[in-house]
Amino acid sequence: MDDQYVGNVSDFIIQGFSDMGRLQFPICITLLMVYLVILMGNATVLLVILLDSHLHTPMYIFLLNLSFLDISLTSNIIPNLINSLIREHRNISFKGCMVQMYSFLVLTCTEFVLLTVMAYDRYIAICFPLKYVFQMSRKVCILFLCEVWIYGFLNPTAYLVLISKLSFCKSNTIDHIFCDLSALLKLSCTDTTTVEILNYLEGSVVTFNTFTLTVTSYIFIISAILKIKSLEGRHKAFSTCASHLTCVVISYLTIISLYMRPTSTYSPKQDKFFALLYIMLIPLLNPIIYTLKNKEFHAALKRLIHFDGFFHF
Repeated sequence: MDDQYVGNVSDFIIQGFSDMGRLQFPICITLLMVYLVILMGNATVLLVILLDSHLHTPMYIFLLNLSFLDISLTSNIIPNLINSLIREHRNISFKGCMVQMYSFLVLTCTEFVLLTVMAYDRYIAICFPLKYVFQMSRKVCILFLCEVWIYGFLNPTAYLVLISKLSFCKSNTIDHIFCDLSALLKLSCTDTTTVEILNYLEGSVVTFNTFTLTVTSYIFIISAILKIKSLEGRHKAFSTCASHLTCVVISYLTIISLYMRPTSTYSPKQDKFFALLYIMLIPLLNPIIYTLKNKEFHAALKRLIHFDGFFHF
């Protein structure tokens, strides 16, 4: 099916990196290696937190969910991308494309709301340490997670309904690495104003609210840390939230570069780069950022390796 096709489509072709010529094989190997590292890193975090009862606290339960999200986000796109480079089979059904787009939006939305909840968790831990056990009890933690996941699944539903009703007759070739919202809108031969307005409104609401709540939490956190007299105390307090803050900064920078701009400024090469950055860099860095200097996690990992102190739930 070429670019002169008239009528709706039954499937799409993901352009990916098919125009990279001889670079396709090195790209494929790189993607595969990074994907395996992402799986191993996040699976390790999941396994250690699940098996060690010492880590069954809100901070680590939230981190467990973050690792699951990172595995899901990467697995939603990268295996198909690698397969297209190996087999040169770049077709994806219309339904498959809608599922991939919806899954990406669900996982992205859920992750940003989860990062906001994690910021609130650090705010309570640092600003109200004596009340932490009560204000962030297991019941409250589970309630937060239920709200995070429900919101994540419901928020992008309108996109799925509106996009699935569009007519795609300009082309069936998506010049992207997956069924991305912006790339799909460029292929539609019907009016996409409603979807674009929804994109700006929903994107602005989710991004603004989560960003504002996160920033507010950190204003109070930094204020509380500065009041600590000892340098060692300040360092210890800051180290508990430095990893989360790093993750938040990287996540917001990449997602804003991807979506918070007019579709007229859509650039395939630029969007592929930022999408790959978000899909692979963040899931790759999160396990390192959160566990590199985490003594509790290191101790739990050692117990797992030596099969000592586990299964005491």
